[in-house]
Amino acid sequence: MGVHLSRLFPSKASNNFLEQNVPTSRKTTRKLREAIVTLRYLPVGLFGGVMGLVALSTAWKLANQNFGLPLVVSETIGGAAILLFFALLISYCIKIKFNIISVRAELNHSVSRNLFATPSICFLLIPTLTAHYSLHISRILWAFGAVSTTIFTLVTIKRWLSVRQKLACITPALMIPAVGMLDIPLAVPQLQWNVANELMAFGLSIGLFFSIPLFSLIFERILLEEPLPPSLQPTLLILLTPFSVGFSAYITTVGSIDFFAEILYMIMIFLLCVLLGKLRYLPRCSPFHISWWAASLPLASSAVAAIRFAAHDHNPATDLIALTTLAIATLSILFLLFQTLHGITKGEFKNLT
Repeated sequence: MGVHLSRLFPSKASNNFLEQNVPTSRKTTRKLREAIVTLRYLPVGLFGGVMGLVALSTAWKLANQNFGLPLVVSETIGGAAILLFFALLISYCIKIKFNIISVRAELNHSVSRNLFATPSICFLLIPTLTAHYSLHISRILWAFGAVSTTIFTLVTIKRWLSVRQKLACITPALMIPAVGMLDIPLAVPQLQWNVANELMAFGLSIGLFFSIPLFSLIFERILLEEPLPPSLQPTLLILLTPFSVGFSAYITTVGSIDFFAEILYMIMIFLLCVLLGKLRYLPRCSPFHISWWAASLPLASSAVAAIRFAAHDHNPATDLIALTTLAIATLSILFLLFQTLHGITKGEFKNLT
């Protein structure tokens, strides 16, 4: 979920800004200064990787409950998600302080501005992992995420209604703010916060209401305009999220799997079969791009939905679907993680974004 930031603003201006703002005291080591300069290439969309890891941790936890798979896998992935979230949060705050130019470039770009919803969505999802350890802190994180996600979605929709949108500029990332609203209900059961019941219905209704026209708009763009560039093809998997995340949000809100929930599940499985072909681009991507992390949340949330449905309708077919989606999500995210770490260790972080 990244954008080629080097093309969005003059690198010379950015370098001058950094030279004026990066600390030059003796206490600031050369490596630290280089790290700060490197952070200008840190895309806000990388928070989408945290979202994918949280969903994958949830999927493995459900797999432990329903299929007896090792719980340690869920705990390991969850711990990694928490560490990555706070590391990214600190890093991006440093980027804002020392390289506001590239932050503004992301915010003014028609695609990347939608990705600024991902940090607030992380605040909604992280409490699903931390509620067991600190209910009070988890409630604070969730409340901040609910407020910031709602405000961001409100501002985004007002901008859509006031500024004419070009069909050729429509991408699946446009759906992220609406998906963020669907994430509001997910952590509420762990928070044991009855006061949030109305907010669960609010998030679910707004998220589903706006996801439908956005899905149609993106589908129209795919049919009538030039194909997305290869590096963005996996972002089409974002089209799964209204149904995968929507399924989990709906059954969390109403407390059961009914006919409407089954409809969301069936649509998700059908779309998953259609869009899985987009993963064939992953091994061919050279160099690797951070934008491929856009596939992590849709795949992991699909695994969560499939396992929950299998627990409801227990039979060999639903069990097979659940375990298959879990395997695909796990292997895909492992691949994304390996490619990302490999590129960073080789000093190619700029190329990744």
